[in-house]
Amino acid sequence: MAKDVGRVRLGLCKPLWQYYDALWGYLFIIPFLLVAGVFLLFPIAYSFYLSFRETWLYSNWFDQFADMRFVGFRNYVDLLHNPTFWYSLVATFIYALLLIPTQIAAALALALFLNTKLPGYRTLRSAFFLPHVFDVFVVGIIWLLLYNPQIGPFAEFFKWLGITWFKKHGFVDNPYTILPSIAFAMVLKGMGFGMILFLTALNNIPESIFEAAEIDGANARQKLVYVTLPLLRPMILFMSVTGLVGVLNAFSEFYAMTKATGGTAFQFFGTTVQAARVSGFYLYQLFYDAFYGHAAAMSFILLAIALGITWINFRVLGKES
Repeated sequence: MAKDVGRVRLGLCKPLWQYYDALWGYLFIIPFLLVAGVFLLFPIAYSFYLSFRETWLYSNWFDQFADMRFVGFRNYVDLLHNPTFWYSLVATFIYALLLIPTQIAAALALALFLNTKLPGYRTLRSAFFLPHVFDVFVVGIIWLLLYNPQIGPFAEFFKWLGITWFKKHGFVDNPYTILPSIAFAMVLKGMGFGMILFLTALNNIPESIFEAAEIDGANARQKLVYVTLPLLRPMILFMSVTGLVGVLNAFSEFYAMTKATGGTAFQFFGTTVQAARVSGFYLYQLFYDAFYGHAAAMSFILLAIALGITWINFRVLGKES
């Protein structure tokens, strides 16, 4: 009896009606948990299971995995000994270096320019943000037409300059210019969204900080370098991490702009590879060719790479932020 009284005093024994609100909350999230479990958690767990299995593709869809067997880490080892896999990582790294810093710099420049009350600044903000609304695949098709070496505007421009190289090779058909060409298109597509993020961060900086800097005699450049940029480090970190994840998963733009081929073939340490076969595109091709075990293993290798680089970003920028 004394124990029950103590439990009541501690609030451990409550009437059932006091759990009414919490019960309704759990009932509302049950559908989400079911959907997440079926379409998110189960595929992740099953992919991890497949990464340790050897699979074959049969004509009978319901029996295609009947004979798959456990092979341990062989799928991971096969990938690590495959030059095509290593080139996909190299191409992804080059694409990330071309895309992420350029996109962040362009978005920051736009945000600083449009943070002032210029005439028509709202229209300009909307115009720069508009490309972000379009699907990546659609943007890729548009830029493929723009890069067309026969009828595109770039072809006419180089023809006007008297340069015949572009008509013969173009940007997309050249293995050395295809990654910069795709990165340039994606910078123009994504910098509007980055501009909105930087504008939000700039508007959250107290005006008193800039006033104090002016009292100390800081000019515009010094305020930018010593006040604005340090306060924008959390946003730069966020855009770097999300940009990295986006690059590792990049597929639609490469599928559209290379016409599902991965780009022009060339030699990489004695192995013929497609110039634009980045990690996301190579993962798709492994799955398309029914190498399900290798595709699953590669997805977890990319996850480990993303987590590692994200941790480094937090160590480098997170402390200062």
